[in-house]
Amino acid sequence: MNVVDSSGWIEYLSGGDNADFFREPIESPEAPLVPSLSLFEVYRHMLRHIGREDALSVVAAMRAGVVVALDDGLALEAAELSVATQLAMADSILLATARAHGAELWTQDADFEGMDGVRYRAKD
Repeated sequence: MNVVDSSGWIEYLSGGDNADFFREPIESPEAPLVPSLSLFEVYRHMLRHIGREDALSVVAAMRAGVVVALDDGLALEAAELSVATQLAMADSILLATARAHGAELWTQDADFEGMDGVRYRAKD
């Protein structure tokens, strides 16, 4: 199982330099897990840059994955991770979501470099 962080979705959808890195987990026959936080972050970004209708199309594609809501248990686990790793709130939620489901987190966020269960590629 895979979780792609929000910047990975944006990179893939915009055809950025790391788009091919994120193609594997996004286009895999096994649907990626999509934290509800990622829906928020990607939709907000796309609203700003491509408009509401196109942003809704992007979110529809993301919802083809398995959307994982932030519940109380996941929130507490994310808080524990944040304290232990010094990750920001959003990053902690994404990592906690991946770990709770035995998934790998795919990212280009340097804050995750070297962490267990993370596939990291530096942003070019």
